[in-house]
Amino acid sequence: MTDLTRRQLLGVAGTTVAGVCLLSACVTPAETPDEAASAVAAQGKGTKVAALADVQVGAAKAVTLDGKALLLTRPAEREVHLFSSICPHAGCQVAPANGELDCPCHGSRFALKDGSVISGPAQSPLAEIPVQIQGNDVVLAG
Repeated sequence: MTDLTRRQLLGVAGTTVAGVCLLSACVTPAETPDEAASAVAAQGKGTKVAALADVQVGAAKAVTLDGKALLLTRPAEREVHLFSSICPHAGCQVAPANGELDCPCHGSRFALKDGSVISGPAQSPLAEIPVQIQGNDVVLAG
């Protein structure tokens, strides 16, 4: 067995933690969920997010607007919501899953209707960006 110095042991531990975070989509976001939501909202009222037909009733769809990863949900026929996909717990990428929004890093789950926490460790909801249905499209309502 090889004796490791404290410095070597810390180096191995740090590399292991970094590797686990990379494999589990754990990231340090360049911006907070609220900053991402504000940047998208700044695109302006009427900016097309997606065609309404792109997201089924009772489901969600990952979309991108101005380089920002977002989640478009449709809990009812004429009801849509747009959320930042940045998990408020640790900045991981939240994704649509079985009628809810799930974070793969630590297991937080969020509701389609309002982005509220179904189960943690997240303590706060996903940041929402105002949208509305306009004709056959979902557009920013800001």
